[in-house]
Amino acid sequence: MPRTGLAQEPVTTAVETAPATPATSPAEAEALKRKAEREAELAALTRDLEVSASRQREIEQEIAAIDRDTADINAAVLRTAGRIKGLEADLANTERRLQRLAENEDAVRASLWERRGTLAEVLASLQRIGRRPPPALAVRPADALAAVRSAILLNAIMPDLRIEAEALASDLEELTRLKISITAEKDRLAGDSMRLVEEQSRLELLISAKRQQRVTSADTLSEERRRSEELAGKAGSLKELIARLEAEIASARKAAEEAEQATEQRNANGRRPGDPFADPGRLAPAIAFAEAKGQLPRPVAGTMLKDFGQADDFGGVTEGQSISTRAGARVTAPNDGWVVYSGPFRSFGQLLILNAGDGYHVLLAGMDRIDVELGQFVLAGEPVGVMGSTHWASASTIGLGSTGPVLYVEFRKDGSAIDPTPWWARTEEEKVRG
Repeated sequence: MPRTGLAQEPVTTAVETAPATPATSPAEAEALKRKAEREAELAALTRDLEVSASRQREIEQEIAAIDRDTADINAAVLRTAGRIKGLEADLANTERRLQRLAENEDAVRASLWERRGTLAEVLASLQRIGRRPPPALAVRPADALAAVRSAILLNAIMPDLRIEAEALASDLEELTRLKISITAEKDRLAGDSMRLVEEQSRLELLISAKRQQRVTSADTLSEERRRSEELAGKAGSLKELIARLEAEIASARKAAEEAEQATEQRNANGRRPGDPFADPGRLAPAIAFAEAKGQLPRPVAGTMLKDFGQADDFGGVTEGQSISTRAGARVTAPNDGWVVYSGPFRSFGQLLILNAGDGYHVLLAGMDRIDVELGQFVLAGEPVGVMGSTHWASASTIGLGSTGPVLYVEFRKDGSAIDPTPWWARTEEEKVRG
């Protein structure tokens, strides 16, 4: 069975949304209208947020106070990127909770709408009973016959009235509870969104400070980028692209040589004890990529849409993993490695290829922007790009049922795709599940 990955020619049209729907009932139409209004409100809560001028100055002063030593800047970048990823995960969870609460609210409203005729009768009956209660025998013994008749009538209808009245009270109580919960979740969303904006501002300043440390000529970098994109346009497969990049592009060739030298040095020195990612000033991976299984951080907070080796829509199986993300989510390097390609590739958006050494390459595709340069050594957990706001269909991501941005991740060994799953560190949620 053929495999589907970045090497195949992708579909180049955007994913269509808003398919035609059959005629809806008034309740369904009202629910759809409220859903659209809620989505617009949520988007407004997390869009166009800006850090105040005073807070921006505080952040700039904080960055200026950091020692310009590479290790200190790297440590600050990694800490900030970690906080951003945590906030993005919290925001995604809050948005999911809001969606569930909104769906429950719609269900309660739909139930009340469907029973509106019965509820109107119940309320009218209760109102009439309140206005003309049964006569009291102790006060008006002459009305005994009317009292008996009223008692017989009430005895017949009260059980049904009581059931409907209790159901109405329960639905109204649930509606009130849902509204309170929705308000609380919106407050949490707004607070986390503001903190995210501050962390993003801090990260942009840190990335700028780190970029200033690189002495690569702008003209040289521009020419290499142009040449690498030219090779990408002509490459028949990713394997061919990587081979030609590392043979013809100076920075990519240097990155491949440094990866090979790091492997030889590591083999000569042996594995160092302790956390291999602890030193933010390292200039090469502390351990071999094959030994990093179970330790690599996921590149983005999101939901797995399609895993490695699953059937695709083209009669083959996938060669990587597709992860849905929030719009504008930060993407971090899952491993230590050297950048051998950074730029557009077909319809996959921005593609990043990292040489991890020992014949391993890591590919990240679907980003809207990449923040690292050719030949640069990046650390595991270091921010390398930003997702966009929409999902474009391609050979690896079409048919995933997502209209939001999708990050495609692929691991390769000697040019062949391998399953990334064994390399990922377990999340707290996975640890809890055992």
